[in-house]
Amino acid sequence: MRTTAVLSRDPKADFSIEPVDIDEPRSGEILVRITAAGICHTDLATRRAGAADRPILLGHEGAGVVEAVGPEVHTVRPGDPVVLTFRHCGTCANCAADRPAYCLRSVALNQFGRRGHDAPRLTVDGAPILDGFFGQSSFAGYALTTQDNTIVVDPAVDLALAAPLGCGFQTGAGAVLNVLRLEPGAWLAVYGAGAVGMAALLAARTIVDVGVAVVETSAARRELALELGADAALDPADGDTVARIRELTGGGATHALDTTGIPAVLGDAVAALGIGATVVAVGLGLGTPPIDVSDIVLRGKTIRGCLEGDSVPATFVPQLLDLHAEGRFPVERLITRYAHTDIATALADQREGRVVKPVLTW
Repeated sequence: MRTTAVLSRDPKADFSIEPVDIDEPRSGEILVRITAAGICHTDLATRRAGAADRPILLGHEGAGVVEAVGPEVHTVRPGDPVVLTFRHCGTCANCAADRPAYCLRSVALNQFGRRGHDAPRLTVDGAPILDGFFGQSSFAGYALTTQDNTIVVDPAVDLALAAPLGCGFQTGAGAVLNVLRLEPGAWLAVYGAGAVGMAALLAARTIVDVGVAVVETSAARRELALELGADAALDPADGDTVARIRELTGGGATHALDTTGIPAVLGDAVAALGIGATVVAVGLGLGTPPIDVSDIVLRGKTIRGCLEGDSVPATFVPQLLDLHAEGRFPVERLITRYAHTDIATALADQREGRVVKPVLTW
């Protein structure tokens, strides 16, 4: 089958829109007609690390409709609307403990995992494409997925709104609802108001009597955070955010989330915590944060990492969609749609902070 795809032929060059051929689904595979795919920073970081001599097909926040299924597929059928997410083996110790984001086979399954035979899933001009990113490579009109990363959703769901739930939105919301588990009276400090941080803010707003302070450099995103219910939106350029959060919260935040991956920001997040408080880090970065060990020990603070919101996507994605249907998780405020042929514009708008979550459509 022929379709169009957004390919990266060189990490230093722009994406290209090209016709590609996709194979029929083999055993265990699902052919999904993609209608929308969110753009995540993980796509862009992976593109920068990719080989220049081979086309790469990214995309890991896909959503669409099942077109066909291969043998041994029992959980979906043609016509089902689906949201795509990360792969997991389902049998290792971490998967058995409902921690699929930490699957022991995660790297092999999600980093351009290949088929068990020689036939490529996608080709361009007869040459194989490096695909299988997060088991989907959804920057194309069709994607071949598997049962472990394909979630059936209600036909009434707007798939362009649902697509980012496969990664970015579930990461931010899951960090709040699954890991931090805020209770009434809590104060949450969110560092970085991109798609992940904004989803965390929306998730926190589903809990009564929780204060939220957002730390963000973009004036437009600070304004949006206040519109979405943040109690305060702080600009780091205005002075010491640690002191301001301690003052705002009456001694320190009870919970914090760092989405930036910047070591100095994580250090600030730890310093701004109150006694017995926890910070969750979800942003991938390099370097060592400046952390006072005495502060950690004497005040009983906790620092922990989190992948994909520590979620079980098959149950958590529908939970978030239910919250959206109730009007309690308004992710439509975060999304801007672009035709996939306009990816250059989408990336420029995202880079300049004009949009929070660009979603490509087919």
